[in-house]
Amino acid sequence: MKEGERTALASVAQKSGESRGRQHSEPSHVYRTEFQRDRARIIHSRAFRRLEYKTQVFLNGTGDHLRTRLTHSIEVASISRTIARAWRLNEDLAEAIALGHDLGHAPFGHSGEEMLTECLR
Repeated sequence: MKEGERTALASVAQKSGESRGRQHSEPSHVYRTEFQRDRARIIHSRAFRRLEYKTQVFLNGTGDHLRTRLTHSIEVASISRTIARAWRLNEDLAEAIALGHDLGHAPFGHSGEEMLTECLR
C-alpha cells in the first residue's frame, strides 16, 4: 500500500508512511494505511455521528437552506478527495481532515467560537 503511494502521489504529497506517527503506538495494518485508519475512526466516532443533529441554516433571499453538519462534512470530504486526486495528493488524508473538520465546534458555529474566545480573555 505504502509503496503505491510513493509512485502515485506528487513529490509534495504527504505519504502515510511519513506521518509523525501516533500519540499511542500501534502496529501497522496489512491492508490499510494510517490515514485510512484515521478516516474509519472518525466515521465510527460518536462525535461524528452526532453531527447529524447539528443544523446549518443558509439564507439566500428566496428561502432558508437547511442541512446538517453531517451532510456538510460528507460533501466536504467528497470535494476534498476529488481535489486531492486532481493534484495527486493523499486522498485518504484529505478525506480524513475533511470528515473531522467540524468535530468539536462550539455552539453557534464560528460566531459562537469567537464569542467564547472573547469571554475567556
